Amino acid sequence: MIQIKKIKYLVLIISMFLLASLYSCKELSKTNTKVYTEEDLYRPNFHFTPKKGWMNDPNGMFYKNGYYHLYYQHYPDSNIWGPMHWGHAISTDMITWTEKPIALYPDEKGYIFSGSAIVDEKNTSGFGTLQNPPVIAMFTYHDMKKEKAGETNFQSQGIAYSLNEGLTWTKYEQNPVIKNPNIKDFRDPKITWDAIHQQWLMVLAAGDKVHFYISKNLKEWEKQSEFGNRIGSHGGVWECPDFFPIIVEGSDDYKWVLLQSINPGGPNGGSATQYFVGDFDGKTFTLDESFSKDVKEQKGLWIDYGRDNYAGVTWSNISDIDGRKLFIGWMSNWQYAEKVPTEKWRSSMTIPRELSLTKNEGHYRISFQPVRELKNYISKTIKKDSLKIDKETVLTNQSLVDLSKVEIRFTLKDLKKDIYTFSLSNKNGNSIQFGINKKDKYFFIDRSKSGKIAFSDIFANKISKAPFTEDFDKIDIRIIVDKTSIEVFYNNGKTVMTEIFFPEKPMKYFSVSKAEAGYTIENLIINQLNFN
Repeated sequence: MIQIKKIKYLVLIISMFLLASLYSCKELSKTNTKVYTEEDLYRPNFHFTPKKGWMNDPNGMFYKNGYYHLYYQHYPDSNIWGPMHWGHAISTDMITWTEKPIALYPDEKGYIFSGSAIVDEKNTSGFGTLQNPPVIAMFTYHDMKKEKAGETNFQSQGIAYSLNEGLTWTKYEQNPVIKNPNIKDFRDPKITWDAIHQQWLMVLAAGDKVHFYISKNLKEWEKQSEFGNRIGSHGGVWECPDFFPIIVEGSDDYKWVLLQSINPGGPNGGSATQYFVGDFDGKTFTLDESFSKDVKEQKGLWIDYGRDNYAGVTWSNISDIDGRKLFIGWMSNWQYAEKVPTEKWRSSMTIPRELSLTKNEGHYRISFQPVRELKNYISKTIKKDSLKIDKETVLTNQSLVDLSKVEIRFTLKDLKKDIYTFSLSNKNGNSIQFGINKKDKYFFIDRSKSGKIAFSDIFANKISKAPFTEDFDKIDIRIIVDKTSIEVFYNNGKTVMTEIFFPEKPMKYFSVSKAEAGYTIENLIINQLNFN
């Protein structure tokens, strides 16, 4: 009897030990299953985003004494649009940013809407000295009281100046410098020094067109002309223009380029930026004849056919030694920007890009590439000279490279009338697909299975498409991935597609699909980017 009790007691001890071990394993399994926070999954590694609050259009960008200044539409007290301020960040290379205190606050004249900034080197404004030239910001005052009262003239243009390189600002006591001529949407001034005609030049969005102004002192402005009536896309309000001369690549010739954002009316819905190429005589902008035909045939030409590059403009005061035209855009879309699944902050900017103008068989086109400074962050490179693709193939995975911060380049050869699909994916079934449909002649991005999409009926309701500018059997592709964004540059940036996405877990695989006929991937380069 005593022996039986001993056996029962031993069985009880063993059972308790087994249960404890099982419980411990379960707890260990739980601890080994990483719980991803919003910061882990969605805060970009190298695309600028504010620490908290809402952000949209880039504003007031200039370069001085080794620093790139980026201002932006900002509401620090909420993650949705509200009373607009100008946020501020600085960088020595446009990749790593330091957020600074808010630059401009709303006042009794209204919210501080989009605008631009220049360095007044000759002190034409009189706000500084030749030894300490002022930085002049021009912005739109938006009077909410007037708008709510049903008045039309609730937007006007004001200026502010800084004597410490954009860190603090003083608003001009005689604002506004341009009053509203009874136009409802009258905003987003972009100033530049027109060295060709020796004048300050400003382009301003006015309803469904733009107005051109000139000035001698940045305080008094004279309207010269208008552009845009029945030209280009008019599916929405024209906003956030930019206007500048640029040398045509491979020549001594130059043209003037007008960037013109529009919302809605983009080629794939919602917000997008179209562009125009022509000549400017110091007062009037005239479209190049061949470009005018292209605009009519294609109903507008666009800097980016993805759904998430809007209101982009260029930096001022870039030295002649540098010589680049440098651009950045807001990486979102007004269709869903206030609904994306981030709570602490909303929105980021695109990778800064080098803008160029090319001419091919009489056709002018804008091209973009990521700024060259990105190469300084490459920590590891994987290369494969040639791969024959005849089945679905994983080109790389998370054990080889962190796909949340990566640059991928390759060339596709032997392309037929077929569909070529690439994808980023994880084990949760999340994937974002992109590629080339040579049957119907378009590039595409499909985020319908990219993870969280239920926050908006529009976010993933269709595949984004970009038409071919020319047919080909070989093409170069460059991809920049940063956690929740993909930027694809086809054919040396002649066609660009930018889109955001929100996976439930990090992407683990980069794959290519099988096509009907075999094809070749050449010069595959996978660059790991490191920002620690």
